[in-house]
Amino acid sequence: MQDYLEANKGRFLDELLDLLRIPSVSADSKFKGDVRKAAEFVRESLEKAGADVAEIHETKGHPIVYGEKIVDASKPTVLVYGHYDVQPADPYELWTSPPFEPVIKDEKIYARGSADDKGQFFMHVKAFEAMMATDSLPCNVKFMIEGEEEVGSDNLGTFVAANRDKLKADVILISDTAMIANDVPSIDTGLRGLSYVEVEVTGPNRDLHSGVYGGAVANPINALAKMIASLHDENGHITIPNFYDDVIELSAKERAMLEAAPFELEEYKSDLQIEDVQGEAGYTTRERASIRPTLDCNGIWGGYIGEGAKTVLPSKAYAKISMRLVPNQDWNKITELFSKHFLSIAPKSVKVTVTPHHGGQPYLTPLESAAYKAAEAALAESFGKKPVPTRGGGSIPIVALFEKELGLKTVLMGFGLDSDSIHSPNEHYGLFNFYKGIETIPLFFKHFAELSK
Repeated sequence: MQDYLEANKGRFLDELLDLLRIPSVSADSKFKGDVRKAAEFVRESLEKAGADVAEIHETKGHPIVYGEKIVDASKPTVLVYGHYDVQPADPYELWTSPPFEPVIKDEKIYARGSADDKGQFFMHVKAFEAMMATDSLPCNVKFMIEGEEEVGSDNLGTFVAANRDKLKADVILISDTAMIANDVPSIDTGLRGLSYVEVEVTGPNRDLHSGVYGGAVANPINALAKMIASLHDENGHITIPNFYDDVIELSAKERAMLEAAPFELEEYKSDLQIEDVQGEAGYTTRERASIRPTLDCNGIWGGYIGEGAKTVLPSKAYAKISMRLVPNQDWNKITELFSKHFLSIAPKSVKVTVTPHHGGQPYLTPLESAAYKAAEAALAESFGKKPVPTRGGGSIPIVALFEKELGLKTVLMGFGLDSDSIHSPNEHYGLFNFYKGIETIPLFFKHFAELSK
């Protein structure tokens, strides 16, 4: 196996770079053809790697790629999930190299999607190829690689519900998360849920001259800014009534386990070039970013934002707001609570609408399962040290959906780093991480097959 990986590592990288050159931005319709092109690339890659089935399934949105290799129906089956779509690359001017022209520097691949999630799911394709080429695939494998994760996976639920037999497996394996450091392997044991909404605030029926009307007519931008600011109190608590009702508080022992993982606050601040951190009182920085719910404004706009000046009192203002949720918060309930509260705090001088976009439930992985122990053993063998259990701050909404529709637990064995700048300009993924993932994934299969006997 190791000889095969070493002999083909250059080709593996070249193929990943070809995939990264495809601007498969699912959120922007002008890239629809490129999203399709990426799906075809993934299908062909699975076929070349040795899948008996490699096919594209149409949805109302972007297609889903499915592949499988059944070596023995009596053996366990691993279902690998990933996504080939990527976030928009805007703002392009902040990239040091074009986002869809991958560049390797300082042993990192700079390109949109390099870490999230093309580089990570492609490790599984190449690990599968290596196992097939060396006749060492110890159990069955299925692949489900979608093209709408970055826009809420709206059509994945329909596909999963309609294909329960096709997707039968014993565990779902996902690499779309991060580990602590290249010398500190870790496994995410949980994910936060998500509620994502857009709000619109309307004042007068048209844009007005800010001199003639300013001071007498409500400015929607001012109103929106005050409303958003009021969503947190002086202690960083979210002020929406009943927001915390279903939050499960961790015990002192559980909090201590999470805090045992290596973390340097000064390095954290230095990396982000900030003078200080902030957040909910009574919790550490790491807890705020993993085990506590949050509310953030992800975008805000209105009025004139072009070059020069235009003294306008705008008719409308907008914002996009996301809430990260923890067990047992339900994203539909939280969305309703937000909508009710946001409408209630609007001044009479403006009209407000709240439009829910998408969301997903939080998730926890059982640490005593054969699958988790297989991931733990694989990382320990690959890195030479036992991985640290951590809680992820991000969301993969479909993980809870998989459990509901397929009755399957998920193992989150990611190889990215928090410093990879996913969703930001200059996203990158380490060559070490790419190759280490390809090396480790076959070990997961080996240990899972043994532990499942």
